[in-house]
Amino acid sequence: MDQPPPTFCGLRISPINRRRIDNFKANRRGYWSLWIFLTLFIASLGAELIANDRPILVQYNNEYYVPILLDYPETTFGGFLETPTEYSDPDIQDMIREQGWILWPIVHFSYDTVNYALDQPAPSPPSLNNYLGTDDQGRDVAARLIYGFRISVLFGLILTIVSSAIGIAAGAVQGYFGGLTDLLFQRFMEIWSGLPMLYLLIIMASIVEPNFWWLLGIMLMFSWMGLVGVVRAEFLKTRNFDYVRAARALGVSNATIMRRHILPNAMVATITFLPFITSASITTLTALDFLGFGLPPGSASLGELLNQGKANLHAPWLGLTAFFIISIMLTLLVFVGEAVRDAFDPRKVFRA
Repeated sequence: MDQPPPTFCGLRISPINRRRIDNFKANRRGYWSLWIFLTLFIASLGAELIANDRPILVQYNNEYYVPILLDYPETTFGGFLETPTEYSDPDIQDMIREQGWILWPIVHFSYDTVNYALDQPAPSPPSLNNYLGTDDQGRDVAARLIYGFRISVLFGLILTIVSSAIGIAAGAVQGYFGGLTDLLFQRFMEIWSGLPMLYLLIIMASIVEPNFWWLLGIMLMFSWMGLVGVVRAEFLKTRNFDYVRAARALGVSNATIMRRHILPNAMVATITFLPFITSASITTLTALDFLGFGLPPGSASLGELLNQGKANLHAPWLGLTAFFIISIMLTLLVFVGEAVRDAFDPRKVFRA
């Protein structure tokens, strides 16, 4: 009897994709790195539930409140002021506990919360209240690390996806049409790639305050060129194959030929570059924050934490914390990239 087609998560997959999945799993280092990275990233998406200066849930007088989502005046919990409740106040906590309970996040500080109850000058070393210590402004390092990790990964993923889409489209047009189109594109890229991105960021920082989207847009202006060469080479090689010429002779449009017949071959080489592009994007953002041309002051940033470590050598927990989290994050991405490369390498065959 014929064997049923293999499935993955309930979906049928082709034998070649089955082989790629098996090759990816065979690289144990990359396989487990992917799961570790996804776990850290998904956890960071709920950073407000892990590190926050507001409780997740409060039960008071048999009624439930969600301070993490809504503002409640102090009078709600037996206070005298109509202003939003300051949940870090010991008196407020005592009043709530007399009539109910409080469910706090693991870290009782947000990324911008200043701990005014430090028993020594900031930056203070790790303690039971601040698990990784505080920075030179009294803000909790663990909270800033969680929020900074989320911003860095989201920035890298968004930049990778958008720049890859533009780069693939540009490389496809160059390689498929060739001739004058290819020549003009190549000359444009040579001129465009010679523009100094750092100087452009310095100029923009003197005009407007950089933020997440400003940085993303400026870096997107240059990062899209990373995949153009790979896709262009694949289209130049494939555009004169017999099946492409046959499709053209049958009257199939150029857009359909590019999308359906050539692009799948180019995507094999492209996908292997994506984890490395993501790690390069994260590194660039960290470097800009370290130099002071990145996210606005006060934002949760791994580069800013590294800069504080450099400025406060007597507080080694600042630099070491940022160094280890950046090293772990980039190492995991590189291992995943190696596993993806093995998965799409036709010379590698998985053996059970």
